[in-house]
Amino acid sequence: MLTAKEVAYEVTKALDSKKGMDIKLLKIDKVSSLADYFIICTGTSNTHVKTLCDNAEYVFEQLGEPMLGREGHRGNTWELLDFGSVVVHVFTQEAREFYSLERLWADAEEIDLSEIIIPE
Repeated sequence: MLTAKEVAYEVTKALDSKKGMDIKLLKIDKVSSLADYFIICTGTSNTHVKTLCDNAEYVFEQLGEPMLGREGHRGNTWELLDFGSVVVHVFTQEAREFYSLERLWADAEEIDLSEIIIPE
């Protein structure tokens, strides 16, 4: 059984492998009971947002993590995947700027992804 952190890392890698942009991993367990981790990612188009979410969902399934819910908003400008301890938010650039989750969750600990995501 993987820890929430290990699952979050695997899904972060999966989003990166599909060219997800500006991926952030926030450890929110000390500031909220909603989840342990939020993953925030940007897609280049509505289609890319859907592709990123489909891939993340596939990785969660392969890891044996059941999905609690998947919500779409305004024609794939924002999708949320809820896996209990890990919640994934994938936005278009405009939606990400509008909702500004990093600002809303400024008290969360941002995890350094330099060991997980290798810059091109």
